[in-house]
Amino acid sequence: MTIVDDEHFERGMKLLTEMGREKTMRDHKQLSEDLYRYSVGFLFGEIWQRPGLSLRDRQLITLAANIAMSRPTGSHSHFRSAKKIGMTHEEIMEVIIHVGMYTGWPCMSHAVKQYLEVLQQDPTAQPWAAEQPPG
Repeated sequence: MTIVDDEHFERGMKLLTEMGREKTMRDHKQLSEDLYRYSVGFLFGEIWQRPGLSLRDRQLITLAANIAMSRPTGSHSHFRSAKKIGMTHEEIMEVIIHVGMYTGWPCMSHAVKQYLEVLQQDPTAQPWAAEQPPG
């Protein structure tokens, strides 16, 4: 039986919805209701809502950590969340560049590949969509 109470779980789901991530971690739920409740209730209902850092700050830190670790999964949803909460393409690219200078070119290249995959899934988010061809 999980120790995550309904209040924290609901807070976590509310935050995930705000971030556009309410459908994430469904694989956790499929395998274990407890694991799902820990992920939603503790991580997003408690840790992501601690005082001292804004949601934007936490998203930026999480992106940086994922980029630095060259995580094969998880980064895509955080790139989408960053866009959903208002981070610009330029800000996301600055995170990729800055972290890449400390962690190495392969980490940066991996993050670019993942970010491009996210952008290709949402044509409205593509920074080049607004560019007009020279006329």
